[in-house]
Amino acid sequence: MDIDTYNKKRDFTKTKEPKGSKADSSQNGQRFVIQKHQATNLHFDFRLEVEGVLKSWSIPKGPSTDPNEKRMAIPTEDHPLAYAEFEGTIPEDQYGGGTVMIWDKGTYRDISDDNNSLATAYKNGVMEILLNGNKIQGGYSLVKMNSGSQKGNWLMIKKDDMHADGRKNPVSTQNKSVVSGRTLQGIEKEQ
Repeated sequence: MDIDTYNKKRDFTKTKEPKGSKADSSQNGQRFVIQKHQATNLHFDFRLEVEGVLKSWSIPKGPSTDPNEKRMAIPTEDHPLAYAEFEGTIPEDQYGGGTVMIWDKGTYRDISDDNNSLATAYKNGVMEILLNGNKIQGGYSLVKMNSGSQKGNWLMIKKDDMHADGRKNPVSTQNKSVVSGRTLQGIEKEQ
């Protein structure tokens, strides 16, 4: 897992983002975070703790609670574990310039049927996880597309379980940080 790409894209004398380093995994189970990010376009960054880094995807429409919806998940560079706590504004002249909110966070566990590590599942392009967050819960699949015009991107798909609900749309209805209780606009004003 390489954090150098993350560091090379940022000037830490200008941004308050944490400097990247590989760290030991957390003691309280595997963490996940979903950060709502108003940059050039509004999107959601989904991050999973895997072997000392946050594996990261940009999800333009955010995660869905509807098993019938497949959400595009575009892989981005690994982020340091400390990024799971980052909420604030990235200067406009920096990579990813804009406001970042911790929209949801919690723990997850691997629910795949094999005995491989999640890092191996990532390399193989199929991850099965159970999220236990404040806003998002239940099973999800992350599947890498291997053909077509979207090759290399992933799909995030909600499993049909007790947390599935096609009527809910939390990315539209729940607009406050689970950490600070602020909206994106509130975070931007306080910077």
